Amino acid sequence: MMSFERVLLGGALLLLLGNAHALDGKKIFNEGGSQPGAMPCVACHGADGLGMAAAGFPRLAGLPAEYVRKQLADFSSGARSNPVMQPLAKALTEAEISALSQALAAMPAPAPATVHRSEMPSTAAQKLALQGAWEREVPACVSCHGPAGVGVGRAFPPLAGQPAAYLTAQLVAWQTGARRNDPNDLMGHIAKALTPEEVQGVAQYFASLQQEVKP
Repeated sequence: MMSFERVLLGGALLLLLGNAHALDGKKIFNEGGSQPGAMPCVACHGADGLGMAAAGFPRLAGLPAEYVRKQLADFSSGARSNPVMQPLAKALTEAEISALSQALAAMPAPAPATVHRSEMPSTAAQKLALQGAWEREVPACVSCHGPAGVGVGRAFPPLAGQPAAYLTAQLVAWQTGARRNDPNDLMGHIAKALTPEEVQGVAQYFASLQQEVKP
């Protein structure tokens, strides 16, 4: 076989393998993994991966693949505690976690909300989100999670548009130490400085920042 033909055949095979990898991830999302107990994600996170606000299930669509991969690995290892997610993550292989993470990252997600840096906070919760409370060593949420809480890289996930019940539950988990899977316990320190009213207020503020889903 001519070398040019080999190159073409090799490229075609790589393309097929790449497509299969992506399809596997979507299949895991819709049907579950290959191991016993690996239930489909769609049951709780919705067919579009945008979550179920009423039940407090978060959006997964469009989250960075590396972030999703780390959270699933942490659920599996016990570094992040959740009675529902831990057994589900344990039932996924490393290859399935990787494929699922890539598939979720590629799913359409809400467009970023528009919040100008010059906007003056109108509530105490909005002030915490946009300006922080430096007298208590509490940085603004947006200083790490980006303008309007749209997320920054693989370490700081989006907050905007996530269900208020989910955001509240995570802040409480950081407060109690049930969640501790970030470097230097940054979120634990911040969450412990917040009152119950502030936790609820900040969660509701970011939950309100919803936009249309990008095609």
